[in-house]
Amino acid sequence: MANITKKVSWSSRPDESGAIGEGTPLLNGSEQQRHGRQLISMYVFISYLAKYALPDSDDVCLLFFFNCNYFKFQSLDYDNIENQLFLEEERRMSHMSFRCLEISRWVVCGLIGFLTGLIACFIDIVVEQLAGIKYQVVKENIEKFTEVGGLSISLLLWAALNSAIVMLGAIIVAFFEPIAAGSGIPQIKCYLNGVKIPRVVRLKTLVVKVCGVICSVVGGLAVGKEGPMIHSGAVVAAGVSQGRSTSLKRDFKIFEYFRRDTEKRDFVSAGAAAGVSAAFGAPVGGVLFSLEEGASFWNQMLTWRIFFASMISTFTLNFFLSIYHNNPGDLSNPGLINFGRFQTDSEAYYLYEIPLFIAMGAIGKFKNFFFFLHTKSYLRGLLGALFNILNYWLTIFRIRYVHRPCLQVMEAMLVAAVTATVSFTMIYFSNDCQPLSPDNTEEYPLQLFCADGEYNAMATAFFNTPERSVRSLFHNQPGSYNPLTLGLFTLTYFFLACWTYGLAVSAGVFIPSLLIGAAWGRLFGILLAIWAVPGKYALIGAAAQLGGIVRMTLSLTVIVVEATGNVTYGLPIMLVLMTAKIVGDYFVEGLYDIHIKLQSVPFLHWEAPATSHWLTAREVMSSPVTCLNRIEKVGTIVDTLSNTSTNHNGFPVVVQPARLCGLILRSQLIVLLKHKVFVELARSRLTHRKLQLKDFRDAYPRFPPIQSIHVSQDERECMMDLTEFMNPTPYTVPQETSLPRVFKLFRALGLRHLVVVDDENNVIGLVTRKDLARYHMGKHGLEELQLAQT
Repeated sequence: MANITKKVSWSSRPDESGAIGEGTPLLNGSEQQRHGRQLISMYVFISYLAKYALPDSDDVCLLFFFNCNYFKFQSLDYDNIENQLFLEEERRMSHMSFRCLEISRWVVCGLIGFLTGLIACFIDIVVEQLAGIKYQVVKENIEKFTEVGGLSISLLLWAALNSAIVMLGAIIVAFFEPIAAGSGIPQIKCYLNGVKIPRVVRLKTLVVKVCGVICSVVGGLAVGKEGPMIHSGAVVAAGVSQGRSTSLKRDFKIFEYFRRDTEKRDFVSAGAAAGVSAAFGAPVGGVLFSLEEGASFWNQMLTWRIFFASMISTFTLNFFLSIYHNNPGDLSNPGLINFGRFQTDSEAYYLYEIPLFIAMGAIGKFKNFFFFLHTKSYLRGLLGALFNILNYWLTIFRIRYVHRPCLQVMEAMLVAAVTATVSFTMIYFSNDCQPLSPDNTEEYPLQLFCADGEYNAMATAFFNTPERSVRSLFHNQPGSYNPLTLGLFTLTYFFLACWTYGLAVSAGVFIPSLLIGAAWGRLFGILLAIWAVPGKYALIGAAAQLGGIVRMTLSLTVIVVEATGNVTYGLPIMLVLMTAKIVGDYFVEGLYDIHIKLQSVPFLHWEAPATSHWLTAREVMSSPVTCLNRIEKVGTIVDTLSNTSTNHNGFPVVVQPARLCGLILRSQLIVLLKHKVFVELARSRLTHRKLQLKDFRDAYPRFPPIQSIHVSQDERECMMDLTEFMNPTPYTVPQETSLPRVFKLFRALGLRHLVVVDDENNVIGLVTRKDLARYHMGKHGLEELQLAQT
């Protein structure tokens, strides 16, 4: 990136340092030696772009994109504001009121599970019906033209149907709600991490997500419907827990106490877990997913409530699917994907197979290995490296060129048509014919050029929904596929999935990963056919492939074990996933984390970077800080909030000269200005209603902008007393506190602002999420991720 030479800061402070590498001060103009060590500041992520993907002529544009994304994110406020209004409300509440609140939390979690299960049931039934109609029409057309000639018409029909269906799904995503694209798991991970992602839990997002994923799966793309269920469950939780819909402008006057970030994020955790449970029939795995991937605050009661929501979700899906299949009470469909049961003696594993399973895990991890493609010693990971570097290039290409909605729709249609064409071509040229036995479970057996009583094995993988293809790879009898069929399918589906991931459609990467892994895993088992059962190795390959992509360990182990219904596979699956994560993390992060970085989200990991104890709060904090007096002039508050160059969201409240006495948020000041809570007006109006916490909750979460609040010139001269509304006991740290201590306090408590004070309790700085997120460990030790301010 030769044309960007000026060092610029990720935070809101102006950069006062000189050229990079000259030993110039990093933060706040301090020129002290950092305990004899120099912080290696570099353009880490942007350097990767320049080195691996970006031509010099376009890197400025891409840098601008990343900064535009970065500065639109704000933090959630997980800390209770213990001001006078909060204390007065708490004193008014009786013991029975608190018990009713606890019961309400259980009721909300039950509703979350029930509605998430209903949505999953709706998606499953609609996909099955529409896909059945599509495949039946294409199957009859192929059989007709196989006899009389003219199969090109069948190809055109298949491609046209796929393109038309995918076009509908892409249009509603690209034009109406772009945040609904993809699986939504990275966005939910960020939300649970404490980042407020715009529009991620809106009702409109849910509707577009559900309709979009139906179109994507029915349209034959290399995607799955399980990943988006996690996002859907989170949106359901965010809406139900608030007792109203801001999109529909309907307030049901229930659950008003839960209208704050603290409660809402707990319920979103339950919704994400319910989504996992509905997708895989794994309620325990859902709980562990929320614990492992998101929630920074956890307690026993929250665990029980999330588990309750997960159980209700899988039971609801199971119950209604049993009715749909005309078997009421037959609860044998716990999730959207059913792996089938691995309970026969032939599918048992032996001690000598464990090293083979671990080796398969090492293969699977290379799915996320692309930064080191140029190193010859890593060529053994070429398959995974190829997937990631192609997808990474595609993502950069889409950011740069395919950013208009019309182009995104055209790309999705192109991928759908190419997928149908490649699938048809692979089936057409395949001569893998298998006998059609009476106990055959194939949904749409395609004969094509096979003899009577036989079907085309390649069509079993392509001419089907991905979930059924995975199940057939797991459980079809040995000999159902020949090695050439599996090898060609793995290679072809690999590139199709690579191209599809990142389109402007609602889709998940779970099922494509499982399908690719099951294919090469079964191929691995066939090569060991003397003493191996291919289906068993297909399961291990699927787990290795998925684990190599998403880097989930504990939760994914339990999800796969629950989906298979056989706990004896827990050990090999655990070893496979641990191998995939440990070896893969040595090179690069998981796919979701990569895309989180591509969006420049200030994501906080579990721990502060190693070797960062020598950095102090004084060097990390943002300064100078905009402070307000305890009794402040209204005009000053309006001007401060209207200042677009800072756009601060938290303001320390001080007494002269700068001694801290509290902290107040932008949202609180907006509500105070809206209700004209001025000292002079309070004195002149004897009947003036006192503001309550309910007024703040009613404005949550879409607080009006300062530009929408009219303040007259006379009102600007009034005074506002912040004593009653500010948080009088905000968390503070001394300026010499080390970065790991600051990080641990900030993340564990879910803070939005952390005030830095000196020995006399004077405010000298403020630590926010963006100040902490820019430090990480790199190849050269501790590095500071630097992005330009826009």
